[in-house]
Amino acid sequence: MKCLDQDAFEQAKLKVLLKRNDPHGFGTLREKTVHAVMKLYYEPDEDYHEVPIEGYIADIYTGERIIEIQNGNFNKLRPKLEVFLPLYPVTVVLPIPHYKWVIWMDEETGELSDKHRSPIVGNAYHAFPELYKIKQFLGHPNLSFAFPLIDMDEYRLLNGWSKNRKRGSSRYDRMPLELFDEVLIERTEDFMRLVPYELEDGFTVKEFAKASGIHRDLASVTVSLLMHMKLLARTGRSGREYLYKVPEEYQ
Repeated sequence: MKCLDQDAFEQAKLKVLLKRNDPHGFGTLREKTVHAVMKLYYEPDEDYHEVPIEGYIADIYTGERIIEIQNGNFNKLRPKLEVFLPLYPVTVVLPIPHYKWVIWMDEETGELSDKHRSPIVGNAYHAFPELYKIKQFLGHPNLSFAFPLIDMDEYRLLNGWSKNRKRGSSRYDRMPLELFDEVLIERTEDFMRLVPYELEDGFTVKEFAKASGIHRDLASVTVSLLMHMKLLARTGRSGREYLYKVPEEYQ
């Protein structure tokens, strides 16, 4: 897998935008924009895109490695991983919004709202709710991950059930603006980079959340998965809170 490459990201973004304005660019028009850009970012040669393998379509197959780009919904990834992992190294890419600006679209008039920045700043911890859906594969020697953190505009349709039509609304598309960072997880031990170094043995989920700068619910999922991968161990309780530590082999 490549390291952070701003030039390659800009080239991929430009190529997708040009295809969107090309009446013959049918393949890309059927894809969501972020997915199309990241596919070109990780493999500019389109001959390696959309390759049939064992009854499934791999987003990218280089002849040696499979790269699957997911915008979420890792439940649908499980059947592919069952087939692909015994055969090839597989890298799962999950683009994560870093700074995100939301733009509302009126389906009837086509009118667009002003941009408003979401208060949530994305980071690699936001991958864990999706990783939980494939936790049975975590630790497989052929499985790796890439979490590109992307500043992006998100277009949403005003078709929700609330009075202002925003609650329960549908996401129309996301437009990548800038590649802020890229977190690569090439082996299970790399997840240890997400355990704050200042935590001492006997920490709680609440303390993990504070040290990581994330919501407690997200910290709970993260700690649970790190335990599943044996990167954290439970040591006891303090009142209602479980206590955790980093096993000696990772200290």
